[in-house]
Amino acid sequence: MDFTVAIIGRPNVGKSTLFNRLVGKRQALVDDTPGVTRDRREGMARLGPLRFRIIDTAGLEEADPDSMEGRMRQQTDAALADADVALFLVDARAGVTPMDRHFAQWLRRSPTPIILVANKAEGREGVANAMEAFSLGLGDPMVLSAEHGEGLDSLYQALSAFAPEEEEKKTDEAGEDEEKLSIIQLAIVGRPNAGKSTLVNRLLGEERMLTGPEPGLTRDSIATEWAYDGQPIRLVDTAGLRRKARVEGKLEKLSVAESLRAIRLAQVVVLVLDGKFGLDKQDLQIANLVEQEGRALVIAVNKWDAIEDRAKALQAIEDRLEISLPQLKGVPIVTLSALTGRHAERLLPAVLATYGKWNARVKTALFNRWLDAIVQKHPPPAYQGRRIRLRYGSQVKSRPPTFALFVSRPAELPESYVRYLANSLRETFHLEGVPIRIHLRKNDNPYVNADD
Repeated sequence: MDFTVAIIGRPNVGKSTLFNRLVGKRQALVDDTPGVTRDRREGMARLGPLRFRIIDTAGLEEADPDSMEGRMRQQTDAALADADVALFLVDARAGVTPMDRHFAQWLRRSPTPIILVANKAEGREGVANAMEAFSLGLGDPMVLSAEHGEGLDSLYQALSAFAPEEEEKKTDEAGEDEEKLSIIQLAIVGRPNAGKSTLVNRLLGEERMLTGPEPGLTRDSIATEWAYDGQPIRLVDTAGLRRKARVEGKLEKLSVAESLRAIRLAQVVVLVLDGKFGLDKQDLQIANLVEQEGRALVIAVNKWDAIEDRAKALQAIEDRLEISLPQLKGVPIVTLSALTGRHAERLLPAVLATYGKWNARVKTALFNRWLDAIVQKHPPPAYQGRRIRLRYGSQVKSRPPTFALFVSRPAELPESYVRYLANSLRETFHLEGVPIRIHLRKNDNPYVNADD
């Protein structure tokens, strides 16, 4: 079995940089601004033959438990309790600070084993300053540079003691078996303060994400893997998406980029709306982006318990969708309250149903029978007095459902008629709410000239 390693320390000592180094790719948001990480982030790390779960945490700070920093500290406490061993990072370039000493005293009382790491120790000066960490009373400091990958051999030796027996003898076959599992990639997106993190905590059944009244609490995309009704799901909580003109500063731009990346990598996207504000222009832009990326969409209207005239509010959302996003006709809308949990149980069944439609395949024979019937009912308009023939077609891929249609004159087939075909496909084959792609192809068979 794998073991768990938590990375802890005061702000800006390089925790997320070390996390990215061990995971092998840039997952955690990294910036020179202290306190970038607010939620705890998990990933699977490899160090030589060792394979282990690693947790990146927010910077340790003393604060009131009800403040944002206090709630961040509670997330770090949970990570430390969950870990088999913790890496306590200090900044070798800055030397040992009073905050380092304060938290070292706290860690000495922790039942979780602690490995002291002097990070940013590249060069002679960094190595010399690292020796000061002896005074923390946590044993010999391990000297490394997460940014440059120096000293990882020593870290491997230290972590090997916590690996279960035969951990190093595992082959990549186990990893290959895991990859065969059908894990649904689910992203939770929306405007700031719509209740995304609260909804994630409700779905997971634990206070996994940092929540509060402050807008923009989530800065990075945080992924959590769990199973719902036997179905593995990788759930990604994202930073709030504001209008481009209102995005300010490098850090927010990085957060927005991560949210957009989460949409591109997702299979199903849940767009969380604040029920008090309904569906505004920014929500429509997010939904349109999801459709353009070919992802399945579910709309969750949060804070529904605070709405007085619910029938009117729901009708307004449905009307706005029908007018502004007709290409997503039939998208499921789930009204709920993430805070109280009312009707939150309806969301994941809607996600699984939409995921099934997104993966749907239509048999070629059924598709062509539908095509014949639709052409007889409403044939395409003639172009310059000459008929446009829709000869045959088939589904070429799913995720999203994509169809190839062979046409005598594809360039002359109006876009409005292609939309008509897509809407009919949705209604006939129950593909409501998922993007549909229709690719027009010209039949180059020289013997097929009956319409000329």
